[in-house]
Amino acid sequence: ARMALTETKLAIIPGGGGTQRLPRVVGVSKAKELIFTGRDVYGEEAEKIGLVNYCVEQNEEGNAAFVKAMEVASLLQERGPVALRMAKKSITEGFEGWANESRLDIEHECYLGVIPTMDRVEALWPLKRRESQILKAIKKS
Repeated sequence: ARMALTETKLAIIPGGGGTQRLPRVVGVSKAKELIFTGRDVYGEEAEKIGLVNYCVEQNEEGNAAFVKAMEVASLLQERGPVALRMAKKSITEGFEGWANESRLDIEHECYLGVIPTMDRVEALWPLKRRESQILKAIKKS
C-alpha cells in the first residue's frame, strides 16, 4: 500500500483536513515532512509512524487486510457495546475538546454512562465469583 499527500508538488496544500488530521496522527514534525515533500509512505513505514494500525503481508487469496480487519472486529465483538461507544466518545470528544468541557469531564460523563449497564454487571460477575473463591480459600487456610 502507498499513501501520500502530494498537493505541494502542485503548488497547493492538502484539503479535506489533511493539514489538520495528519499532525494529530503522526506528530507535527513528521506531518510537515510528509506534506512539504509530498513523498510516498509505504506499509511498514506507515505502521511505524502510526499512520495505520497494521501492515500485513499479502496472502495467496489477496485478502490479507480483510482477514486482519475481521480478526480485530472479532475482538471488538467480544467487548461490551456500550463501553465501546462510550470509549469512542470519550477519546474523540476529549481529543478534540468539544463543548468547552475539560477532557476529564468528558471521560467521567462517559464512565457514568457505562456504570448502570447490564454489560458491565455481566462482565464483572466472573471476577467477583473468582474473588469470592479466593477469599474462601484464604479463610480455610
